[in-house]
Amino acid sequence: MSDTHDDHGHSHGHHHSGSELSEVELRVRALESLLTEKGYLDPAALDEIIDVYENRIGPRNGARVVARAWTDPDYKSRLLEDATAAIADLGYTGRQGEHMVVRENTPEVHNMVVCTLCSCYPWPVLGLPPVWYKSAPYRSRAVIDPRGVLGEFGVTLGAGVEVRVWDSTSEMRYLVLPLRPEGTEGWSADQLADIVTRDSMIGTGIVAAPSGAKS
Repeated sequence: MSDTHDDHGHSHGHHHSGSELSEVELRVRALESLLTEKGYLDPAALDEIIDVYENRIGPRNGARVVARAWTDPDYKSRLLEDATAAIADLGYTGRQGEHMVVRENTPEVHNMVVCTLCSCYPWPVLGLPPVWYKSAPYRSRAVIDPRGVLGEFGVTLGAGVEVRVWDSTSEMRYLVLPLRPEGTEGWSADQLADIVTRDSMIGTGIVAAPSGAKS
């Protein structure tokens, strides 16, 4: 079963915006170079695969789920009741997305997702997990100091907002339904999907309407 953790105290370093390559990443780069040199790997084909997961089978899918929930109350109810089925209704299914749960952010509650054991992540709606999501610092600190981690992502919450951390597992993966920003009344689902970010669906970001955007 997946666990939820309340706000706690904390310590430890966290990197989420480009940093030195880890030992594993260096080994992957070396292996990629070796396979390419021997003709076993086509870099263009690899780039295509990465593009598919990062962009086509990726955050844009999740953004459409969020936008649909923001504009369709009936769909939102189904999404919160049975996320797997509701997400499948939009055509997003497959490996790493068999058992989904959606947690809704409210003015009183902010949800955040982590996988403390490895890097369980909902590929069909978010694509490949970012490097920081898989890092040991994030996996440990998200549980013991969620507010500190959020602060490093530029997210500051009021003292009265409860932070709930959801631990994904191989059997259950979570997606956050972020708060719809003010000033987006009357926007189409496509317009809304354009402002939904990957981080907001993990809970390490907040959706903000672009300044000067027409509602």
